[in-house]
Amino acid sequence: MTSGEAEARANSGGRADDPAGWPGTDRVAVVLPLPLSGPYDYRMPEAVALQPGDFVQVPLGRRELPGLVWGAASGEVDEAKLRRVIRRFDMPPLPADGLRFLAWVARYVMAPLGAVAKMAMSVPEALAPPEAPRGYRLAPAHAGERDYGLAPHRATPARRRVLALLAEGPARLPAELAREAGCSPAVVKGLAELGLVESVPLGHGAAFRPPDPGHAPVTLNADQAAAAEALAGAVRQGGYGATLLDGVTGSGKTEVYFEAIAAALQAGRQVLVLVPEIALSAQWLERFAARFGVPPAEWHSDLSAARRRETWRAVAFGKARVVVGARSALFLPFAALGLIIVDEEHETAFKQEDGVLYNARDMAVVRAHLGNFPIVLVSATPSLETMVNVETGRYGRVQLPSRHGGARLPELAAVDMRAEPAPRGQFLSPVLARALAETLAAGEQSLLFLNRRGYAPLTLCRACGLRVECGDCSAWLVEHRLIGRLKCHHCGFSRPTPQRCPHCRAADSFVACGPGVERIAEEVQASLPQARLALMTSDSFHGPAEAQALVQQITQGAVDVIIGTQLVAKGHHFPQLTLVGVVDADLGLAGGDLRAGERTFQLLHQVAGRAGRAERPGRVLLQTYQPEHPVLAALVAGDRDTFLAEEAAARETRGWPPFGRLAGIIVSGRDRPAVEQVAQELGRAAPRGEGIEVLGPAEAPLALLRGRHRRRLLVKAAKGAPLQGILADWLMRVPVPNAVRVTVDIDPYSFL
Repeated sequence: MTSGEAEARANSGGRADDPAGWPGTDRVAVVLPLPLSGPYDYRMPEAVALQPGDFVQVPLGRRELPGLVWGAASGEVDEAKLRRVIRRFDMPPLPADGLRFLAWVARYVMAPLGAVAKMAMSVPEALAPPEAPRGYRLAPAHAGERDYGLAPHRATPARRRVLALLAEGPARLPAELAREAGCSPAVVKGLAELGLVESVPLGHGAAFRPPDPGHAPVTLNADQAAAAEALAGAVRQGGYGATLLDGVTGSGKTEVYFEAIAAALQAGRQVLVLVPEIALSAQWLERFAARFGVPPAEWHSDLSAARRRETWRAVAFGKARVVVGARSALFLPFAALGLIIVDEEHETAFKQEDGVLYNARDMAVVRAHLGNFPIVLVSATPSLETMVNVETGRYGRVQLPSRHGGARLPELAAVDMRAEPAPRGQFLSPVLARALAETLAAGEQSLLFLNRRGYAPLTLCRACGLRVECGDCSAWLVEHRLIGRLKCHHCGFSRPTPQRCPHCRAADSFVACGPGVERIAEEVQASLPQARLALMTSDSFHGPAEAQALVQQITQGAVDVIIGTQLVAKGHHFPQLTLVGVVDADLGLAGGDLRAGERTFQLLHQVAGRAGRAERPGRVLLQTYQPEHPVLAALVAGDRDTFLAEEAAARETRGWPPFGRLAGIIVSGRDRPAVEQVAQELGRAAPRGEGIEVLGPAEAPLALLRGRHRRRLLVKAAKGAPLQGILADWLMRVPVPNAVRVTVDIDPYSFL
């Protein structure tokens, strides 16, 4: 038990059940945003009636923390130890379905209830209304006077400009006033000291204007109209239902589900659109604003603190009608959520890999079910889990089988690198190099895809063979030549590229092994010096604004060749892009990951879908050393459904998800012997029996991560096994010292 939990339990009985009915007493249970197992008892504040879902402030030791009223108190705390709720925040309570959702997630992923609730209270400063900013206006006493009371000997040009601006309009912020008057803020302050201007509160932050469902409906083709009516009809009918919107790349899926959003807005409901990468949604945001007249509210990590506070409050008060965001947006305190859209539902980016481990796609389905409203899952390459749910009747499906506007799907071809090898020291085959030159000569755009950031994945000393590794992770440092540094892509550590080998002291002995996107860019620039290149990776821009600027440059034709990682696969529409070259189509097929084939198919299919999305036909070249591989053969044949059927059959035979269940147990700590001891004890105490198998313990592929040693166990269970109960009983029987952490990953996606 941690010191924080011990402190909290002294104040409470510490239950972890669903929010209960109201007890009719002056005691309440409150969940705190801490990794604690359940709610804690408090006395109601004087003269204030609380209800489940209220946001409150409570004492905990010497601290005061925000909390969420959960329901009936346990009654297990001695009267003398019971402390009083300090205050209820003037906020709408979290609805009952929101409380049930937090409880469900905590039970399912086996996380402390307080840790899950913390995600719903992620902006504690938003619980209290922000103080209104203060601006300056003309002092009323001098408003009608000549020169507004400014004495001639004090009438500098800068002061006159400030007073003239205030005479023409409303009160303004000091910095804004100084900027428009072309002076320093000290001039404004001096006028205030003279009593000629006065400080007044201004209005709060930017309002969230409601989207207009009738603003600018688009013309849909017959397939789109039928699909849109099916989705919008489900919204109008009400009630829970999960539907897969299954459409080929470029078929206009976004415009179709916009009609479902319009129906939800007409019904007075809020809408959540989950996307895998908000920083790359610039085109989506533009299309939304064109359709509904205003932009949606955004939720992602790049928002300023002030904007996060405004957005969180606007969601809670129902003023933010449509929210587009990354996975954490699922835990916003929606007042009247009535529709969820999960765009690119197959994306692994929806899996949270630290803190509370959850899959936002799966939890979104639960959220819709508990709230009794529809959810739409959108993809051109649906996950196998979703397709099985469609085939078993748990989900519905609407399809868009052809591209919008007469555009054709691109032609795919495999380039056998055994027969068409790249020249020595290069990585583009003669076939792909010629295609790049032809596309450039035609005035069209090309995309080269390689899912490796930086210049090269491995840097070693040619004199002694030293591989440059991260000191805190069991991973090689990746050279980023454009910035002259070696970086760890797991913990973020970076260092300048050394001039001498730290082992043998040889000078200038480091050599890059293998290609990254920067090396491919170097090769293209050497062969096509006239081409205008752009890198599109998570290293090449910071935040949505820079991403939007790059997308705009590409759309306007200011770029000839785009070279990028998996970020280029996420829904972009570049009308002039006609050639896609996959530099290494084999990357990702190996490694022992049960989803390796499925993920590679999805990624390459999505990348290929960037080509030929307008009137110009597209082509895709896949460089590979194994063109006979089932994944690549299915891609070239355009046979997605056969590939998924074969993948499903293989997994069903072995009892792998979605036909069985998995859980990962990760043991970690800075003390390696202590980690190994706990892992071994877990292995000896592992549950045995029909329908369950425990593999390990073994070193994790990343045996050292951020300075912590790691061991893994994998639990494989039958589909109907009570996995959480089995795990809870098992883990309770093994003592774990404070220096060691045991993390449970239900439905793991990463096996590193």
